Amino acid sequence: MSRPTVLTVVGNRPQYIKCAVVSGPLRSRLDEVLLDTGQHYDRELAAVFFEQLDLPEPDVTLGVGSGSHAEQTAVMLEGVEAALQTSAADLALVYGDTNSTLAGALAAAKLNVPVAHVEAGLRSFDRRMPEEINRVLVDHVAALLFCPTVTAVANLRREGVTEGVHEVGDVMFDLAVRMLTPEREADVLARFGVAPQAYFYVTVHRPSNADDREHLASILAALAACGRPVVFPAHPRTRASLERFDLLEAVGDNVRLGEPVGYIQSLSLIKNARVVATDSGGMQKEACFFGVPCVTLRDTSEWVETLESGWNVLVGADGDALARALADPPRGGQRPSYGSGDAGERVAATIADFLAGKAA
Repeated sequence: MSRPTVLTVVGNRPQYIKCAVVSGPLRSRLDEVLLDTGQHYDRELAAVFFEQLDLPEPDVTLGVGSGSHAEQTAVMLEGVEAALQTSAADLALVYGDTNSTLAGALAAAKLNVPVAHVEAGLRSFDRRMPEEINRVLVDHVAALLFCPTVTAVANLRREGVTEGVHEVGDVMFDLAVRMLTPEREADVLARFGVAPQAYFYVTVHRPSNADDREHLASILAALAACGRPVVFPAHPRTRASLERFDLLEAVGDNVRLGEPVGYIQSLSLIKNARVVATDSGGMQKEACFFGVPCVTLRDTSEWVETLESGWNVLVGADGDALARALADPPRGGQRPSYGSGDAGERVAATIADFLAGKAA
């Protein structure tokens, strides 16, 4: 008998990481067709993650690249629909909150193919964020909703979503706890010439910061004045903005502006930093995994438990607030639970059981 087929849709760094946790357990039970939309197309943001995480090569590559939200989503919808039909997929699996997530879920829902959403139930309660719109829409068409935390389950319940909801833990936590070794960490720190707890680790990539000259200049000023080494791998969007806004001269001598880094390098730099400052969603959580203070360069966060536990603080693009938080970092109490390291197995097992039930 042929096994049920799952079409997995990925397209950016966090999704490659999450897929790396789920794909193995899934393929031990079912057939998987892997589709990469190409939403992240820079070498360090895409292919290197497949290599480092031992991900299988994509079966389908759309090569979408950059563009407006509407342009990206439209092209993805067409490509995902064709892949669903060609593969005769029994279920579409999507991750996170990007345009790839939305396109995968919408294309499947229109074809009456069940949708499974990993990282369901997250809410920043800020509808100005495109990611928030994606989260809400995907959760309301999904048949299986895999929540990383109890907070995510509660968010769905408030919206009337209770069927198919499973609290499984965080798949990124699964990978983080098993990928790092003291030797790997030491190699990364030596490469960047920094000592544990003696530097700040910074990333900026969201349009609200990277495409706004005033915001970027404010962040750079705070970093230049912080008095410690700053490791700042620049996203291609951010690098282009620094050049376009003529801000490269505003980068302080203490700021080590470099190219994007791979997953193991990023995780090592997070774990050993004195403070992480970022506008990323996943890095807020990764800092919390390791008990590292996080300063979030946004006004809202979908990882509300990191805020409530005191390990994370929101400063937006306010340079003065960023400077204060770097000088006096947030130090929380008990860290939130992100599961016991078996989220990937639980996701795969639940999907297999769901499809077996449909076939019965």
